[in-house]
Amino acid sequence: MKVLLTGAGGQLGQALIASAPEELDLVATSRKELDLSNPEACRAAVRQLQPDWVLNAGAYTAVDKAESEPELAHAVNAGAPEAFAHALDQQGGRLLQISTDFVFNGTQGTPYQPEQAREPLGVYGASKAAGEAAIQRVFGTERRGLILRTSWVIGPVGKNFALTMLRLHRERDQLGVVADQVGCPTSTLTLAQACWRTLQIADKSELPAVMHWSDAGAASWYDVAVAVGRIGAELGLIDTPAEVQPITTADYPTPAERPAYSLLDCTGTRAALQLNGQHWQHALREVLQQAKTQ
Repeated sequence: MKVLLTGAGGQLGQALIASAPEELDLVATSRKELDLSNPEACRAAVRQLQPDWVLNAGAYTAVDKAESEPELAHAVNAGAPEAFAHALDQQGGRLLQISTDFVFNGTQGTPYQPEQAREPLGVYGASKAAGEAAIQRVFGTERRGLILRTSWVIGPVGKNFALTMLRLHRERDQLGVVADQVGCPTSTLTLAQACWRTLQIADKSELPAVMHWSDAGAASWYDVAVAVGRIGAELGLIDTPAEVQPITTADYPTPAERPAYSLLDCTGTRAALQLNGQHWQHALREVLQQAKTQ
């Protein structure tokens, strides 16, 4: 099986490369090798490589910056998946698109189902929602374009909330962290496992066209920050955790509005992939343990 992976330099891309099954013919591309803002480059990559799968883990993920760069965000997050879908539709092959909880508005207070309507709040969410819609438009009812949504991605490398909090616990005595946004962290280590399982069993099982994957449980950003301090101290990554104070979203204004509640219902995906969920605190510990060795 030949797989074209985008976003190889990102935190998920690195986890995917590290955990790729040995039998795969993996062609991993970063921004240098494949500019996702260029649709012709995306189509050409499919024509040249003729992959069995495109695993589109690359994305424009700067949520706040997207508000001032909407054209670039849409080019990468909507234009690239559409270009891949069109090329694969002509050449043959399938697409696994990594998407986000930001396609929902976060107002309902119960876990979002995969089939629910998209209602994004800001440019980033709108661009990812447009990418999903393009894939569904190109492939129609064919299960050749699969969408895997995730949330609050953290990993042992790259830029993410867990590593930022780890650094701030080292540097400060006190932190203020938002406590009124609820979701669930997702380790790149478990997310990569879900991605590879999807590709491995898709030909044998009729997987849902849209799936949700996060680690198990629920948390606020405040909860995650506290856990990073506690686990970081237990692992010897910090001497003494900072005191973490809960604040509100209003106390920490950002250019982009965040969903207040973005839990994803992963029940169907776990059953389809035959993967058990791991509680986010266990997943966080694994992330920080690996970060310790970097």
